[in-house]
Amino acid sequence: MANNNKEQEYCVASDLIEFLNASPTAFHAVEEAKRRLKNAGYEQVSERHDWKLEAGKRYFFTRNHSTILAFAIGKKYVAGNGFYIVGAHTDSPCLKLKPVSKVTKGGFLEVGVQTYGGGLWHTWFDRDLTVAGRVIVKEEKGGSVSYSHRLVRIEEPIMRVPTIAIHLERTVNTDGFKVNTQSQLLPVLATSIKAELNKAAAENGPVKSEEVQADGKKSDKGTISSKHHSLVLEMIANQIGCKVDDICDFELQACDTQPSVIAGAAKEFIFSGRLDNLCSSFCSLKALIDATSSESDLEDESGVRMVALFDHEEVGSDSAQGAGSPVMLDALSRITSSFNSDSKLLPKAIQKSFLVSADMAHALHPNYMDKHEENHQPKLHGGLVIKHNANQRYATNAITSFLFREIATKHNLPTQDFVVRNDMGCGSTIGPILASGVGIRTVDVGAPQLSMHSIREMCSVDDVKYSYEHFKAFFQDISHLDAKITVDM
Repeated sequence: MANNNKEQEYCVASDLIEFLNASPTAFHAVEEAKRRLKNAGYEQVSERHDWKLEAGKRYFFTRNHSTILAFAIGKKYVAGNGFYIVGAHTDSPCLKLKPVSKVTKGGFLEVGVQTYGGGLWHTWFDRDLTVAGRVIVKEEKGGSVSYSHRLVRIEEPIMRVPTIAIHLERTVNTDGFKVNTQSQLLPVLATSIKAELNKAAAENGPVKSEEVQADGKKSDKGTISSKHHSLVLEMIANQIGCKVDDICDFELQACDTQPSVIAGAAKEFIFSGRLDNLCSSFCSLKALIDATSSESDLEDESGVRMVALFDHEEVGSDSAQGAGSPVMLDALSRITSSFNSDSKLLPKAIQKSFLVSADMAHALHPNYMDKHEENHQPKLHGGLVIKHNANQRYATNAITSFLFREIATKHNLPTQDFVVRNDMGCGSTIGPILASGVGIRTVDVGAPQLSMHSIREMCSVDDVKYSYEHFKAFFQDISHLDAKITVDM
């Protein structure tokens, strides 16, 4: 039995590794989620069109291609019944290319970036970096012009943020490594002389300096070529199979090229970037797919099982596709009205609904034991952490934590509790945003991890399995368990 459990752990963890390695950006994470949902028989619908939904069927839609919501409608569903949701987010702290990223200093070509979210920026130094994201491309067919959204990812390492030698910064080990994110966090792409030589070879002729080229020629100010280094544009164009002149705009970010791996002396850890929060996104998505994969899975379901993966959590969720937008409420409203147009049914449905806000948790760090309160020290291998905060930085209350813990008890799954120390600040999640914005009962949970917001994070293999199993059990059991509890009566 122990061997079977170990095999299951590594099966789920290996699947997570594949998901992580396919998802360097939120756009790629949504694309990978789409692929998995379609393979599982989910049908894509568009927010721009009318929906014709049927009980017993499975659907998904995307917004901005960086947020995705998937849902399976129970065969016994009627309008006004509840929604059972696991919510997570697709974004992670990173360096995003500026609208004008072309920087030349000291004989180097550098890439201008802006910090996204609260990253541990010192961890981005001395890493082999590349770029990935989405590109808007002009296409001409039959005399007409259209524009398409393409995902791009340069596989090989093309840039790096080098640290200053200790000989030139003697106090770094005593005073700390302090980063000026405007002037010191620019990735080096190439040297100017090598770039010019490459350009000359590409054009099969001598190339003059930019100043001479500009003299007497029509200015290209404002074009994509004037804003970004030609080396970057040429690599993007080659990757997606278009001309540089057909690139209209893009949203790119710097990415670590080191792949996610199962690691550690006992192969008990996952070393990866973006565990916060692609680990939760993966576990919830896999749980939904596996809890709705057969006809019988939805036979006795009277509610709607849903996963909502939002963009922009790391910067506050205030965007058209963030948890602070109407996207969740829009989905609940459209699903409900597809079965009955009575507007009074949606508020009833929301009060019957339940949200698991899934975002990674702070595991106890062996070198910083004093950062955790004595009675609340989440540990790796300990299962999902239920997060509490009296000041509503987390949306958990006694009812929601009880229901979530009861599911764990039934399936013999471990859980842990976390509150932040009173003398420390507390982060937050999409949980309070959705609880207050939609009015839905919410529990905040997350798998424990170390190195949160580093370019390279770590969690445990078995906590990935516990998370997946707990979310799957939630989808299967919550509607029956919720019917047994009475509160506002």
